[in-house]
Amino acid sequence: MEAGTSSLLLSPTPIQRSPKRPLRRRFGPTFPRFNIRAQNSGSDYRGPKPKTNLVADWVSNNDDAARSLPIYAGGVSLLAVLFNRTVSDIAPVADASSSQSRADLLTLGLAVTNILAGLVWLSIRPKSISKVNPKGVECRRMHSDLPTTLVSELLWAWECLSNATCCRSLVIVYGGRNILQIGFAAASSNGDGEAVAVDAHKLIQGSLYRGVMKSGVQSYLANLALYPGKSELPFLPSNTQAVILQPLGDTGIAIIGGDTIRGFTASDQAWISLIGEKLDATLARCVDNLPLSQDPVLK
Repeated sequence: MEAGTSSLLLSPTPIQRSPKRPLRRRFGPTFPRFNIRAQNSGSDYRGPKPKTNLVADWVSNNDDAARSLPIYAGGVSLLAVLFNRTVSDIAPVADASSSQSRADLLTLGLAVTNILAGLVWLSIRPKSISKVNPKGVECRRMHSDLPTTLVSELLWAWECLSNATCCRSLVIVYGGRNILQIGFAAASSNGDGEAVAVDAHKLIQGSLYRGVMKSGVQSYLANLALYPGKSELPFLPSNTQAVILQPLGDTGIAIIGGDTIRGFTASDQAWISLIGEKLDATLARCVDNLPLSQDPVLK
């Protein structure tokens, strides 16, 4: 009996315990948890809020009144000076020896300056920039001997530019050959509804082409009407607003015409430079064996 009791005391039944889960260590920064319900409720949001400038908002919404404020201020100042001269005991004729007269003359000068400034603000207004419809005809001219891969890449470049930017005309001259003329072009003077063909030889001799080839970088004519070199691009529509001259290596150029003044952004220009490098690599492999045909045919 005692032996059995002692054996029970010395060898108790082991208690089964659940195995310990290994601790997971988090590597990297920890991010705070956000309560979606708190985010949706505007009252509990404690983050930064956009600041409102009441003066700037009022000026943008009341442009005419803001431009007329100097006129009102100058007119009121002028009337105040005249009223002060009238009700006071000062002689109506200005006297240089009187301090009051000198102050009134200074106030009159400032009032007239405010009135003139307001008139200038009303006369000078920013010109609204909007898209224009190209005055010309649509054309699609390619060199007759281009391989299929090059044709596909040229059409890909045209689709990208026309869909993503304000490009409405694209002309590519490479190695003295007119490779592509697509989009809107100037209408022929014959009245037959045909587009003006690109004279590659005459274009190469022009100052625009030689300037781009000499610099080797892209040239952006943001407002084509202000540049005298517009006469060297007679194949573009007469109301083309902006032009990018993108060099293609050492022997080619891509002429991209847009329908908006300053319509090509900085990102567009950088993107066009990358497309030009890609076209240059493809044209260098495919155009060397082409004949020097000045008039591309519809393909």
